[in-house]
This record gives sequence, C-alpha cells and structure tokens, in this order.
Amino acid sequence: MKRLHGPVPRRNYTGLLASLVAIVIGLLLGFLVLALCNPPQAANGIKTLMLGGFTGGMKGLGNVLYYATPIIMTGLGVGLAFQTSLFNIGGPGQFIVGAVCSLFVAIRFNLPGPLGWIVPLLAGMLGGALWALLPGLLRAHLGVNIVIATIMMNYIGMYLANHIVKQAIYDPLKGQSQVVPAGHTLPYAGMDKLFPGSMANIGFLIAVVMAVIVYIVLNKTTFGFELKACGKNRDASRYAGINEKRNIVLSMMISGALIGLGGALMYLSSAGKYIKPVDVLAAEGFNGIPVALLASNHPVGIIFTAVFIAYMQVSGFYMQTYRFSPEIVNIIISVIIYFSAFALVIRNAVRSFQLRSAPQGKPAAKGGKKV
Repeated sequence: MKRLHGPVPRRNYTGLLASLVAIVIGLLLGFLVLALCNPPQAANGIKTLMLGGFTGGMKGLGNVLYYATPIIMTGLGVGLAFQTSLFNIGGPGQFIVGAVCSLFVAIRFNLPGPLGWIVPLLAGMLGGALWALLPGLLRAHLGVNIVIATIMMNYIGMYLANHIVKQAIYDPLKGQSQVVPAGHTLPYAGMDKLFPGSMANIGFLIAVVMAVIVYIVLNKTTFGFELKACGKNRDASRYAGINEKRNIVLSMMISGALIGLGGALMYLSSAGKYIKPVDVLAAEGFNGIPVALLASNHPVGIIFTAVFIAYMQVSGFYMQTYRFSPEIVNIIISVIIYFSAFALVIRNAVRSFQLRSAPQGKPAAKGGKKV
C-alpha cells in the first residue's frame, strides 16, 4: 500500500504581518506630525522616539516594563472576550473599579506579611469581575448589545469609584486617594536590582504569568475550547451541547477580573500613583483594545504589543528635551492605535493576496496501481 504524502502545513503569519504594517504606517504618520510641528528638531525627535526607551540604560527599560504592566492586563481581558465574540468596551470601568477595591482593602485593612498586597490584588480581580458580570448577564439572557452595556457601565463605574474614594480613602489635603501603607505595596522581587532606579516591580512578572495562564486555558483545556467554539459558531456550539449562556457570562467575568487586576497592579505600586476623583475615564482600559488587536488576541503576543506602547510613552518623556510638548507623543500613539484598528482589514488583504499569488496545484495523475 502506497503512503500518501502531502505538503507540511505552514504557520500563518498574516496576523503578525498585518500588525507590523499597521505599526509602520502609524510611525510614519507620527514622524510627519513631528516634522510639521517642529521642523528643525524633527530628526532629533524621531531619534529620541525610537531610542528614548533606552535612555538611562536599565532604568529606562525598567520604566517601560512598569508602564506595560496595566496595559498587558487590559489587553488580556479584551483579547479573551474577543475569543468569545464579545467586544468588551468596559475596560475603563472594570479597571477603575478593580483599582478602588484593591486600594480600599490595602488602606483600610491591616493585613500581615504578604497578605498585605496579595489580598488587595484578589479584591481588584473580584471588583473587575463583578463589574463585568451585569453586562454578561444582560447579553446572555436578554440579548442586550454588549458594546452599549459595557460603555454605560464605564461611566457608572467612574462615578462609583469617585464616590468611594471621597467617602472612604480620600486625602483632602492632596485631593486624591490616601497613600498605600508601605507593607501593602507590591514588592520589587529583585526588579529593583535588575533595573536600578526604575519603577519596575513584581507586577510585570505577575502580568507575564497571567498571560501564560490565559494562553494555556484557551489552547490546552476543554473550557478554553468551549469559549472559542462559542465565539466562532454559537449555533454549532449549542448543537454540540455547550452551554452558550454560561460561557458568555464566564468570559465576561474572567475578562473583567484580568482588567481589574491591571488596575490593582498599577495603583498598588510604590511609584506614586493615586486616584483623583475626576470625571475622566481610565485611559488604560481603552489601551487594551489596540494592544489586543495588534496581537491578534494572542495572549503571549499581547505582552510584546503592550511593551511597544509603553516604550513609546517612555520615549515621549525624553522628547521634551527638544521642545516637543508631551501631547505630541499622545498624538503619535493615537495614530498608531487608530491604524491598529485596521489590522484585521490588512490581514484579510494580505491573505487574499497570498491566495491569488499561490501556485495552482498540479492535476492528479491518471491511472495508478490498485491497492
């Protein structure tokens, strides 16, 4: 009997290529903005933008990892919801609710030893999960549009967080949340020695571990298979006996827990981050959307795209040396984020081009030996 041999399947890198194209286009337009705003210093501005994250050596890199930590968590939350075809726009609300819950526990409860920061982290996850629960229930049982439900919860969460801060953990002299006790902040876990002088702490390591856990759950477990199956074809999943409504609710709760953990990791650090009761949505919650899109919702890829966005933020700090206002960097990041929304369109275009340019298969030979 003849053994049949076929071509070995190749990995599909169209998603990665699409993300790289989106980043390159965004950077080129960002360079154009620099040239228009300050032509004499445009070259220095571009150089600083590309290399600014390395300024200060290991200190600069440590700060990049610090700023990447909350973005990794929000990206993981958004990406996991995308896997179930749920467009979770509630990141800002889940982020700030998780942050307030963690600060409340850290400031008001005198917990001993490592429990002083572990329990507040769990409180942040619980707060984010509960804030995503209601939109999940509305979507699963009443068919409410998940985008509208999560957007409305953003503003409710913002006002609720402001109220809790003012009533429970407010510092009237500084107009912000109280200082977290020293024993309840995140430990450095050796990051201060690896990146001396930076704000890096154990939070980045926790974010990386969470990304690996999400990857394993989605790709190596039955539960993850059910989540992705519901996202790809709900009718077929229902026919196969998968509980669609349960998976929608669980997906939203896990997504909210990850985002809430991001808020906790950001405000429990000893880097001087405080919550001010102002009517502004948390930008970190929205930044998770382009991070997830650029990574094609891949948990490990989200680590790298988040580090890229954080690198841009750190580079922007040093661009002020050449009289570029800090808002210039925000414009550049916004342009990149804007084009990241077209990553899927670019990916489909690349895939169509590959299909058109692929060589046609040879016709099967006539005849042959019978087995």
